[in-house]
Amino acid sequence: MPSPCPSICSIYSHLDESHTRHAFSPSVAIKSAQNPHIFLSVSKEGKAAIVSSSGNKDCHIILRGGKEPNFNKDSVSHSCNLLHEAGLNESLMIDMSHGNSTKQHKKQIEVCDDIALQISENEKRITGVMIESNLVEGNQSDKNKEKFIYGQSITDACINWTDTNDCLEKLAKSISHRRKFT
Repeated sequence: MPSPCPSICSIYSHLDESHTRHAFSPSVAIKSAQNPHIFLSVSKEGKAAIVSSSGNKDCHIILRGGKEPNFNKDSVSHSCNLLHEAGLNESLMIDMSHGNSTKQHKKQIEVCDDIALQISENEKRITGVMIESNLVEGNQSDKNKEKFIYGQSITDACINWTDTNDCLEKLAKSISHRRKFT
């Protein structure tokens, strides 16, 4: 039973301040994901099935931050150097939330500003971002369903739709500026 392979394979990287922790794992994981696999899974009908994948050549690392944020220029360069040394495509997605915003949802805007600056300075190895976004800012507990606020997260705190739009516009402008370099 063939399994559709997603267009991008995400490999998480949590590099610490010295940029050494897990430095080898993402390269090994990407190399593995690029190759065909056959494995046991469950079919859409809920039955055991042998599934095959042709592999995925379009893999990237996601920089999510950890004890310290890792979205800055040095972290991007270091992560890409690791990929280059392993003979892999230098492609990164940056999570603007989680460890990179120190779990403070409004700091995603500052992270976006830094990413946009890197892109506008001709950084081509940042190929995507992740934003914790919803219609309404913040989050709410899932315990009191009678008082749910439509469009507000019940998991991680999010930036609101206006801030999300502003971030996307900044990123789009930085990409337009980067295109002037080519």
